[in-house]
Amino acid sequence: MEPPLPDLPRHPLRIADLPTRRETTFDLVPSGPEREAVARALDIIGVKKLTFAGTLAPVGRRDWRLVGALGATVVQSCVVTLDPVTTRIDEPVVRQYMVDLPAPSGGEEQMPEDDSVEELPTTLDLAAVMVEALSLALPPFPRAKGVALGEAVYAEDGVTPLTDEDAKPFAGLAGLRDALSKKDD
Repeated sequence: MEPPLPDLPRHPLRIADLPTRRETTFDLVPSGPEREAVARALDIIGVKKLTFAGTLAPVGRRDWRLVGALGATVVQSCVVTLDPVTTRIDEPVVRQYMVDLPAPSGGEEQMPEDDSVEELPTTLDLAAVMVEALSLALPPFPRAKGVALGEAVYAEDGVTPLTDEDAKPFAGLAGLRDALSKKDD
């Protein structure tokens, strides 16, 4: 994980200082300026509310498991009109931190099946986990209520443009089926 921007919230926990026989609870509620910094870092209009609460618990002798709940109200630009779009996000967050992370097998790097497993850091910044979880939960194409993308049709001069309806692979078969059923009647 990259180091946080200077004005982003920080909540570092040194793993060696945590109790190893019980879970550690956390409840982060960033201030107004910290939420503004998060909005700038995520390139969105604003973050009205943001909370991240949960537990960090030891697993076995050396590994840790984070289970939390992310809650946020964010404002993004509509992809069609650029008007502000407010979205409520409520996401579970689960991360496994392992000392001996299994090495990838084979010659190529592949995404692991479980993308919640990470190498155990010396210091875990809960605010960085919160911002990362929020960035993953943001709607990729926010749209204002009632706004549709519409259909763009492009073609060279003299060529009949191919529409979305024409590109549906079974649309022609449905027409043929209907024609054949009328013929049989």
